[in-house]
Amino acid sequence: MSAERTSGSAIAERAVAMALEAGASQAEAVVIEQSSALTRFANNELHQNVSEDDVEVNLRFIEGRRIGVASANSVDDDALRRLARTAAETARLQPEQDWFRSLPEPGPVPLVAGAWAEATAVADPDRRAEAAAAVIAAAEGVGAQAFGLVETGAHTISVVNSLGIDVSEARSRAQVLTVMMGPGGGTGYAEEVAVDIAALDASAIGREAAERTAAMRDPVELPAGDYPVVLDSYAVMDLAIWLGAIGFNAQEVQEQQSFFEPGKVVGSSLVSLADDGADPAGTPASFDYEGVAKRRVPLIEAGACREVVHDSRTAAAAGVHSTGHALPAPNPWGPYPFHLSMAAGGTARDELIGGLERGLLVTRFHYTSLVHPKPVKVTGMTKDGLFLVEGGRVTAPVRNLRFTQSYLDALAAVEAVSRERRAIDGDGFLGTVVVPSLRIGSFGFTGVTEH
Repeated sequence: MSAERTSGSAIAERAVAMALEAGASQAEAVVIEQSSALTRFANNELHQNVSEDDVEVNLRFIEGRRIGVASANSVDDDALRRLARTAAETARLQPEQDWFRSLPEPGPVPLVAGAWAEATAVADPDRRAEAAAAVIAAAEGVGAQAFGLVETGAHTISVVNSLGIDVSEARSRAQVLTVMMGPGGGTGYAEEVAVDIAALDASAIGREAAERTAAMRDPVELPAGDYPVVLDSYAVMDLAIWLGAIGFNAQEVQEQQSFFEPGKVVGSSLVSLADDGADPAGTPASFDYEGVAKRRVPLIEAGACREVVHDSRTAAAAGVHSTGHALPAPNPWGPYPFHLSMAAGGTARDELIGGLERGLLVTRFHYTSLVHPKPVKVTGMTKDGLFLVEGGRVTAPVRNLRFTQSYLDALAAVEAVSRERRAIDGDGFLGTVVVPSLRIGSFGFTGVTEH
């Protein structure tokens, strides 16, 4: 089945036609029609409900090897003509781009299953308030204050170019997220993302955060050092995002900033990571911002590097086909894996903890920054749930620790992978990440944080 035409397709087609009239040798338009709504809560009370409907047109104008990009959120003919003129003027001020060969040619774009849920698209403030109330009730049960959000959104993305690409797809997404603060300095965190809001159990998310908050009361202080750890899925998400952005982005590889070499062993044989736009556990998508079908790309298989993700620019440089991982133009960052998916293991999460004689259970990482790209050395801190594990049991909450750690070394030290996986928001704009929890033999902590 190929993508169907929508109103966005018609807008994109008009924008491309006007770019050609303005002298473009090739042109591409991306139209995003979106409706988003957000209900926030703080101090166990709803305090904000907002919604937005918008349409955005992003036009790429190409004249030979000069490229200009312009965007607008008005779609009448006069606005689109102005957009085409602006993109043309921008292109004519640019130097020729030696890397440019052509926009992508059209190809089959089968629509993946599960990208859209009507329940999410029509969710009203009452539906979001009910979810927020369930989280707040869990916080009140342990004497904590809940902060967070319930978000629902639906958008249709349409891509048309002058070479014949014409694709469109409706996608939806819902999220419940909370941070709780309790007596004695305890904090807790939980979140989950799904295409269908009905798939999110707000009560369970609230209970998870509440139990963590209650358990974090009056944390003890531990010295810096190397500890065996269990990283919950929220922390594993950070590993996956940095590995995807630095290690398996073809632009980083071509600029020799990445560790990637086909077949190079970078992790335990228990670790497999892919970018999979069709994974039903995440938020599926059929094509990228150039209208190219997304291909499942195995990044790590049983600990060894396999492939990288490409857009049309990096694919042309490598003499291969795009894998469907382009970002909107202009794009200085290269192709990006928006649908990272780490394979589940054979161990229950509780058994991961049971396998620690003495170590730490880490809920999530916060404020992480890259120190060195080749080993993917990252610095940051733990947050909202750090616990001492002794004899396979959680025995005490621990004050947050700072760390500086090669994520490749952490992957190499993976001892067990959980059966359970969770879909998590990739830091707001980095897609949805589906990951298990991991037990890792050694992780380097450099000091105690102030909070």
